[in-house]
Amino acid sequence: MHRRLRPVELDFAVAAPLRLVFAAEIAAPPEVVYAALADDTPGWAEWFTGVCGSTPTHDGRGREIRLTGGTRSTETVLATEPGARYAYRVDTTDLPALHALLEDWRLTPAGSGTRVRWTVAMDGPAAFRWLMPMARPGLRHAFGGSMRALDRRLAGS
Repeated sequence: MHRRLRPVELDFAVAAPLRLVFAAEIAAPPEVVYAALADDTPGWAEWFTGVCGSTPTHDGRGREIRLTGGTRSTETVLATEPGARYAYRVDTTDLPALHALLEDWRLTPAGSGTRVRWTVAMDGPAAFRWLMPMARPGLRHAFGGSMRALDRRLAGS
């Protein structure tokens, strides 16, 4: 059952009660990484761990995401800065306990490649905020695997 989350804006990336931040470097330049994030929405299912379907909506200003296990979410894209930033908030989801969720992808040059920084900004009830940091190792592992998969995908294109 889809629940509507609290609509947040970009400042939530720094103001959220709970923030998990991960970073990795990949070989592709920032413009190429940005295109994979912002322009190839269906491609997320090929490289992002846990995503089994991703469809653009509202002329690219939104997305519908399906995760392995059946979770579904709708999102609104909030920032599109080619080669630098891609951010979106989750508007509806069937994930329990979330009150608000925003993901902010920052890209910076790193030699001939890109440093990718992914911030997951969240809010939920007190128990959620207390327990969620325990998921950090699993999310770090998923992010690392996703970045390696994206690096391979971009090297092959």
